[in-house]
Formats: sequence, structure tokens, C-alpha cells
Amino acid sequence: MFDALTGKLQKVFKNLRGMGKISDSNISDSLREVRMALLEADVNFKVVREFIEDIRQKAIGQEVFQSIQPGQQVIKIIHDELVNLLGSTHSNLNLDAVPSCILLCGLHGSGKTTSSGKLARYLTKLGKKPLLVAVDVYRPAAMDQLDIIGKQINIPVWVEKGEKNVLKITEHALKHAKEIGANVVIFDTAGRLQIDEPLVQELVQLRDLIHPREILLTLDAATGQEAVNVATHFNDALNITGAILTKLDGDARGGAALSLRKVTGKPIKFVGVGEKLDAFETFHPERMASRILGMGDVVSLVEKAAETIDQQSALRLEEKMRKGQFTLSDFQEQLRQMRKLGPLENIVGMLPGGAGMLKNANLNQSEKEFIHMDALICSMTPLEREKPQILNASRRKRIAKGAGLSVTELNNLLNKFAQLQQMMKKMSKFQKMMTKFNPAKNFLPKF
Repeated sequence: MFDALTGKLQKVFKNLRGMGKISDSNISDSLREVRMALLEADVNFKVVREFIEDIRQKAIGQEVFQSIQPGQQVIKIIHDELVNLLGSTHSNLNLDAVPSCILLCGLHGSGKTTSSGKLARYLTKLGKKPLLVAVDVYRPAAMDQLDIIGKQINIPVWVEKGEKNVLKITEHALKHAKEIGANVVIFDTAGRLQIDEPLVQELVQLRDLIHPREILLTLDAATGQEAVNVATHFNDALNITGAILTKLDGDARGGAALSLRKVTGKPIKFVGVGEKLDAFETFHPERMASRILGMGDVVSLVEKAAETIDQQSALRLEEKMRKGQFTLSDFQEQLRQMRKLGPLENIVGMLPGGAGMLKNANLNQSEKEFIHMDALICSMTPLEREKPQILNASRRKRIAKGAGLSVTELNNLLNKFAQLQQMMKKMSKFQKMMTKFNPAKNFLPKF
């Protein structure tokens, strides 16, 4: 996500941190590099010009605090201006009607259907009862795709195959929503390769019929500056309330995200960061600015962990670790919990300085190792997972063959597990020792 832009801005910040004082000349040099980085990221040139000028005005003549280095102060100004550019605050969905209708629109291939499913899943976690409605009557298998997504996330989908009248489908869907008690209705509309009058008129008629609380435009982040032009056209025609930026996990240069709010005045509400239906995040300008500047996003990482990791299993595991009863089955459970957080690259990217780590680490190899370790443990019997010390040469050959891997890889896994067990035993002993030694007991005043 924004890897190229982050890398270039990190180089600029390295020079800024060594700045002894703020002057017109050294600020101009740094801002020239920032300007080039933004333009190469496909940010709208008018947005870049205004952004750079705002930073210059705030940086020149800025009172420098003695406790803060001048360069750090300029970095803070850039961060604050980037937050303003992205929208300052998180924009929530407006769902104050029952049922609340959400209209998703966009061009072909922008990810409308998948985003509909992701949004429905997100609303379910908020306690809502959504209904997905397939009103794309033109794209082959569009209705089937939405129906499959609905079954995957256990959410009802209204599909009328053979019916070509979008307004009739909509009327029937709204009636069905009342019957099943759905309080949010999400409409997956048809797209085009480019904006044309028939598409606009169909969407306008649909909007006037359902009076949606939200009109969300799905934009492919990889299309760069063209995404902003598309957003402008849709906004002029429908008065959109926000956008969903998709495919941010790909080679997106980030121009669309950085230009959209400034050009259209409408916020980005969600971002798609992967193909899976759980790869969907609410858009927080301050967190995104921190990610772009290489400062990480620990808050989002903690939220993702809290959502993904089973608390009861974590407490049970903690108890086992404390008692020194950690087995290969527990180790496998931990590997799988970690993989639920998403690709390792995304997790590391949320850590402060993660952008620098990503350059030096072969994360694809690490992901592969996780998969191989899981396969090796799956190839063991329950007894072997509980007591790995019984694994003799013939057992090891059988396990490695069952996983389609080498005995060397199995030995590496067992060595890592043995090291982990040793570390946990030491921690357990240390904890017992600290329990016996209670400083408060010795130093409390006696009355």
C-alpha cells in the first residue's frame, strides 16, 4: 500500500531530520522532492500545488521549539497537511432510516459486487441485518456472483433472473426486505467500461425510487488519476456521499486516495485491501497519513487483532504456557491465528518503521514457512503433536512425506518448537520466583 510513495517520502524525511534550521532554501529543496514524489504517485497536479504551498506557508517563519528539532517540526507540518488532504476525520455511514438503502455504483471491474459483500459483512458485525440486491442485469453471471458471496457470509440476497427491469427488481426487493426484517438494503448496480447517458439515467431513476441514505462510488485505486475523473462525473450526476477505494493491496500509487477528497469534496469511507471478504477497512485519514509517511498504524493493527483472535482460546493458551504445557497443536493454533490477521506484509506495514523492514525482509519466504509448518503439524498424529520427543527417524520420514516436504524442514520446525518451549519454561520459572518475592510485603510500613 503506497510503497513507492512511502519510500520516496522516507528519503525526504531523512534529509529533514538532519536540518539544523528552517530556511527558505532548504525547505524549497525538500518540498521539491515531496512534490515530485506526489506527482509520480499520480496525485492531481492542482492538489499537489496547493498542498506544497500550504506546507511552505506554515513552515517558513514557524517558531521552532527548543525541545524539537527543526526538521521534525516540518515533518509534523507535512503529516498534519496530509491528514487535512485525506479528510481530517473518519466519516461514518448514515443509517438513520429503516430500512436504510445503500447504492453502490462504479465502472466495470472496480469491485462493486465484492465490495457489496464486504460492506454487508461489516454491517453484520455492527449488529445490522442487511439484504443484498442484485440489480446488475447486464453483466453475465453478475447475479450469480453476488448470490455466491451472500452464501459465503450467510447474508440473504435478492435475485430475479430473467427480469431486465431494474425498477421492478428494486420494488420486489424492498418488499422482501420488510418481510424478513432487513434494516439495511445494499444495491449492487450495473457498471460500464465508461460513463454513458443510459447508465447515468438508470442510476438516477434507481436513486429517485429508493432514496438511498448512502451513494457509495467504488473506485479502483490502481487506475490512479483517472479514478478522480470518474468520481467527478458520478458526483455531478448522482451527488455521491462517499467512496470505497478498492485494490489498495496491489500496485496502487495512491493518487486517487490523496486527490479524491480535495477534488470532489466527498470522503473515502472504506478501503479494500485484499480479495478476501474480510479484507475491508474503515478509512481513517490520520491513520492512513501515518501509514503513507512510514509511521505505522498500530491502532488499526490492534483493532484487527481484537476482531480476529479468539479471546477464550488466547486465555487458555496463556494458562498452558504458564504451566509449561505448550504443545505442537497449540503452536499450530497460534500460526493459524496469526495468518487470520492477513498477509504478513500488511501486518508489518502497520508497524512504525515497517516500510523499512519490508525492504530488507523476504516476507514471501516467511509466509511460505508458516504454510509448511502448518502442513507438517497436520501430518502428525495427535500423540506426536503432544509428545514430539517420540519422533524417531521413521516417524519423521513419514511425516515429511505426508506433508510433501523434506525431513530437514521438519527438523527445523522441531528445533524452533524446542527453543520456544525452553523460553516458556524460563518465563514460567521467572514468574514463580516473582510471585514468591513480593517487594510490597517487605517494604510496607508496620503500624
